[in-house]
Amino acid sequence: MRDQYRRALVLSSGVISLILTLGIARFGYTPLLPVMQNQTWLGDVSGGWLATFNYIGYLCGALVASVVSNLVIKDYLYRLGLIVAVVTTIGMAFTENMFIWALLRFFAGLSSAAGLLIGSGLLLNWLIRHHHHSELGIHFSGLGLGIAFVSVAVWIMNMSMDWREQWISLGIIGILLLIPAWRWLPRPDTSGATQSGKKLIDNPPTRRFMILMMIAYMCVGFGYVISATFIVAIVEKQPALQGQGEFIFLVIGLSAAPACIIWDLIARRTGVITALLYAFILKTIGIILPAFSENLFIVLLSAILYGGTFIGIVSLVLTMAGRFYPTKPAILMGKFTLGYGLAQIIGPAIAGYIADITGSYNGALYLAAGFMAVGTVVIVILRQEEKAMPQQLGASTAL
Repeated sequence: MRDQYRRALVLSSGVISLILTLGIARFGYTPLLPVMQNQTWLGDVSGGWLATFNYIGYLCGALVASVVSNLVIKDYLYRLGLIVAVVTTIGMAFTENMFIWALLRFFAGLSSAAGLLIGSGLLLNWLIRHHHHSELGIHFSGLGLGIAFVSVAVWIMNMSMDWREQWISLGIIGILLLIPAWRWLPRPDTSGATQSGKKLIDNPPTRRFMILMMIAYMCVGFGYVISATFIVAIVEKQPALQGQGEFIFLVIGLSAAPACIIWDLIARRTGVITALLYAFILKTIGIILPAFSENLFIVLLSAILYGGTFIGIVSLVLTMAGRFYPTKPAILMGKFTLGYGLAQIIGPAIAGYIADITGSYNGALYLAAGFMAVGTVVIVILRQEEKAMPQQLGASTAL
């Protein structure tokens, strides 16, 4: 009973850390973007560039996660990331200078990497060492809950607060979340064995597998980032859907919250690669639907498909990466995320320019869906390799 209670606290720390570092520090910008565009000088292009600086920070964080193997240092960086998430959120309220905003979004991106990559690696390492299921579905539900939370928070705050007051309010809530995220995650065990004394052994994938998975994950990055950054603005630009942006973002968050657990269960039955194939197909459909219709039902279906797959894919890929390297899970997590992060740097800026030139985000949605289609083909190739070389890919195919 004591062990299960401790597991619950550790998993809760992970969920709360993602609500802070991703939900607030990263995704608070998405529903607040149209508010800032209405109340400040910020436009489509500059808004896209701010998102790009956020992802430059995230990519730099992924680089750090991919090269730092010392668990004590990773633990320090994780906790520093929690503090940075709060500071950069509150800091957005005290300027309208593009350079300072870009700097704050950059460091917010670093904090996102600390929560999503380093925090996930520390948590997975703890689960493996204590003989719990090495799955991150519950942990990654924090991202969906974070999106849902900021959607509701911004919707409520819009009634009485300007954009500055909303950033400050989110930062104050972040301070409250920082405490359990910090206290409930134990300091890492640096021994080379589990709690029962079983030695942890790394099982690296083949080079070909690594390259193909990084390509597929980069395609997911393009598919993810355009909708994640602009979905509220996309909805608000459509006359028939004005005023529904925060509601659609809420649906994405509510769909994402249980999705990781569901995809864990699917992967147990089908294997990770097949589960990823299903998720890629559904996500592609979800991305492209708003380009064809302004009907609220269609956009809601898009939000459900998108929310139900984007973090599920991240959870499956990062869990798989951590299982290849149980002694230092964040190493491969960071490497897989490099292509994902690169796509997130390029995607928002391109989408902002497309929207500015055409007056619509449809072109950006077509681009995102095209990358997802390419990624789906790569996953099909990986699935064929899985059948041909089960002994080499076995560690990646079953949860």
